[in-house]
Amino acid sequence: MFEKFKGISKGALIRGGLLVLALLNSALQLAGYDVLPFTEDDVETFLTVVFNFVAMGAAYWKNNSFTKPARDADDKLSEEKAKIKAIKKAQKGRR
Repeated sequence: MFEKFKGISKGALIRGGLLVLALLNSALQLAGYDVLPFTEDDVETFLTVVFNFVAMGAAYWKNNSFTKPARDADDKLSEEKAKIKAIKKAQKGRR
């Protein structure tokens, strides 16, 4: 059943689904049905809470190195990544 969606990204499917929901909601409002029983204040509060949680998650998802050993480890990791990148670039040059 889902094979036809295999080449489509998750983001495209989510955006498409949200568009269908928005169009359906607009059509029902035009017909006089109040589908979403929320006030503007409810929506604003919900969006504020979601924004705060997304900001919090984004802030702590990254590797926040506060201690000296952690910063040293980050520097070492960056050096190793640069070495690997240089090796891959050299290998591509040989082809």
